[in-house]
Amino acid sequence: MASSSGMPFRTVRDLLRYGVSSLTEASAFFGHGSASAYDEAAYLVLHTLHLPLDTLEPFLDARLTEAEINAVVEILDRRAKLRIPAAYLTQEAWLGEHRFYVDERVIVPRSFIAELLPAQLSPWIDAPEKVTRVLDMCTGSGCLAILAALAFPHAQVDAVDISSDALAVARRNIGDYNLGERVHLLQSDLFASVAPTRYDLIISNPPYVDKPSMIALPKEYRAEPEIALAGGDDGLVVVKSLLRRARSYLNRGGKLVVEIGHNRAALERASPDVPFTWLEVSAGDALVFLLDQDQLA
Repeated sequence: MASSSGMPFRTVRDLLRYGVSSLTEASAFFGHGSASAYDEAAYLVLHTLHLPLDTLEPFLDARLTEAEINAVVEILDRRAKLRIPAAYLTQEAWLGEHRFYVDERVIVPRSFIAELLPAQLSPWIDAPEKVTRVLDMCTGSGCLAILAALAFPHAQVDAVDISSDALAVARRNIGDYNLGERVHLLQSDLFASVAPTRYDLIISNPPYVDKPSMIALPKEYRAEPEIALAGGDDGLVVVKSLLRRARSYLNRGGKLVVEIGHNRAALERASPDVPFTWLEVSAGDALVFLLDQDQLA
C-alpha cells in the first residue's frame, strides 16, 4: 500500500479524498457530531495522525509514512464498512470545547442541554450562585453532570443512571475533570434509589426514541445501547415519569429541564394542562422544555 512508487496514498489530501469517497459510497449516517462525509473524514484523519482537529489546510500536502497511511486507512475502512460511530473508533466525543471519553457502553454524547449550561440557563435561573444541588437523571457518560458542575461551581451534582456500564464510563470522565468531590454517581432506575432530596435543578437527556423510529434507526445508532435510546411506543415513557416524580425532588423555585427529541407535539397532547416553556437551541424551540417546581403535578 505504501511502497515508494505507485502507491495509492501519499498525502493527507489523498487520505481525505479516500475517506470522503468511502463514507459516501457506504451511505454512512452522520448524527454523532459531524454533519457530512467531509467533516467526518477530516476528523478521523486528523485524530489518527495526532494533528490539531481544527487545523487541516497546512497539512493537506504533507507526505506520510507507511505506518501512518495504514493507520488512517484502517480507521476509515472500519467507519465506512462496519458503520461504527466515529466516537467509538476514537474513544472521544466533544460537546463544544469539552472532550469526553466514550465507548460502546454509552451513547455518543449529544445533547442540546449542553448548549444551555455554559450560560447557566440564563435567564431562567437568575441567581446561579445559589444553585447548590443539581441532579442529572440518565447521565450516561456523565457529560451533562460535568458541564453542570462547571457551570454552577457552588453545586454538588448527583449523576444517576440505571446502567452500571454507563456509570463506569461516567466515573472515568469525572476523574478526567477532577470533579470527584462534587459529582456523585448513583445507580438507580430513575428515582427508585434516589434518597429524598431537594434539588435546585434537575436536568435530563433521557431515552426518547419512539418505537417506529427505533425500527428505522440507521446502523450507526443501532451500535449504541438500546436502553439509552428507546422511550417506549410514543418515546415518552421516561419523560412522563419525570413529570410525575420531579416535583417532590425540587426546591421551591427549582427547575426541571428535559430534552425530548422531536416529541413536542406528542408531549403536549399527552399533557395538555402542563405549561411547558420551550427553550431555544441551535435546532429550534421544540426539543428542550423547562418547568418550575410549582408547574409540575
